[in-house]
Amino acid sequence: MTKIIAAVFLAAGLALGGFFPGYYYYQAKLNNNSVTVKGLSEMDVRADTAIWKLKFVITGNELSTAQQKINTQAAEIRKFLTEQGFKENEIKLGRIETNDLMANPYRNNDADRSRFILSQTITVKTNNVDLVEKSLPQTDSLIGKGIIFDSASYEYPVSYIFTRLNEIKPQMLEQATKNAKEAAYEFAKSSESKVGKIRRANQGVFSILPREQSNGSYESQQIEKTVRVVSTIEFWLE
Repeated sequence: MTKIIAAVFLAAGLALGGFFPGYYYYQAKLNNNSVTVKGLSEMDVRADTAIWKLKFVITGNELSTAQQKINTQAAEIRKFLTEQGFKENEIKLGRIETNDLMANPYRNNDADRSRFILSQTITVKTNNVDLVEKSLPQTDSLIGKGIIFDSASYEYPVSYIFTRLNEIKPQMLEQATKNAKEAAYEFAKSSESKVGKIRRANQGVFSILPREQSNGSYESQQIEKTVRVVSTIEFWLE
């Protein structure tokens, strides 16, 4: 009797041992019966905000005289900006930065060299990007009046920003999903399968790129931009 019971348990164990590996093998095959594709979506956009920094520099041996001069030039720049059409609340005057060369232990003992270097930044933040673009070349008139701009500020003075990314995300993700599904259809056609539901999806990272791309081009320097996203989507195949 004992031998019969043992034989029954052994047979049941073998049966279960054969069933479970077979079941998990079926699940694994089913889970692998899918295709992963990428969907690209691009949209041309235009900057809606501009930040224009005008940093100018004064040198002199008398601090009070240099300060008076920088205040005069700041007023001249503000006048220029308001004449161009910018509003007072769009113009922000930064603090005066002072550098005393005599306080530098590694200074050059050049007697003819000015002791003080004063600099100040006037920042314009506006939604009127076209006015900024129009006004930029007009700053030459300020140079003609003896105003010296910081070289870095003069070379890349404006950052053009697109702030409405969240408004276009749903539309772009919908387009990326559509493009991905078309790629999945092409794959399914060649494998004689049908595209089913989405198994999993990764929306990808949104990138804002310069419309005109070339060596040394920066997105922040161009008003016209391109937003791009590449979504990775896995579809079931039936």
